[in-house]
Amino acid sequence: MIEAKNLCITINQSDILKSLNFQVAEGEIYALLGGNGAGKSTTLKTFLGFLKPTTGQAMINGRAVKDDVKAVRQHTAYLPESATLYQHLTARENIHYFLSLANISKTDSEVDQAFDRVALQPKARDRHMSTYSKGMRQKTAIALALLREAPIFFLDEPTSGLDPVAIDEFNQLVSELAANGSTILMVTHDVYGACQVANRIGLLREGELVGEFSAPAGQQIETELVHTAFTQKDMA
Repeated sequence: MIEAKNLCITINQSDILKSLNFQVAEGEIYALLGGNGAGKSTTLKTFLGFLKPTTGQAMINGRAVKDDVKAVRQHTAYLPESATLYQHLTARENIHYFLSLANISKTDSEVDQAFDRVALQPKARDRHMSTYSKGMRQKTAIALALLREAPIFFLDEPTSGLDPVAIDEFNQLVSELAANGSTILMVTHDVYGACQVANRIGLLREGELVGEFSAPAGQQIETELVHTAFTQKDMA
């Protein structure tokens, strides 16, 4: 579903991504883990069509993103670190407005079903966004992504700034999405969060994939193993 094939990005003669190769299968959660400047955001921007590869390919469903950005975006949903929603509108009004921009029509009942899935309390749904916490804004953005019914999700530091309860709720939702066939690529610097939810983790350092970790059947990826690799200068 998602594939980087020898993906290279050079900006102002600086190599940001260096022959990046990874695949994310249908129903899989892949976490691209790295520190600041590792190339995580550049990778996402390339898959979203905002950057063109210098060489190599960013592929969605076997199609190069750069060849048909519009068609690719119809099959993807993007959740940024801080969702940009209109503060003077309610959560419900934001949902209907952004869906209308994509020519998607949903009933209030369907919107409420999405809110139920993300555990946004009924009494909050018709309050202005200006009264919302970051966690509540993230839940609204996730509900919007669900209503777009995109099979592929790109998540950019999705749990940054959330409290532990909200993080657990988010990870549970992401796991449910994958179990229902969604394909998820998330970028993060949170080792624990990545190990808790991902089927596989790719460790990105200075634009290169220097290691991959897979979850044993029915288990999580070992946090200590990934943390050790993440914090050491060179992979063994």
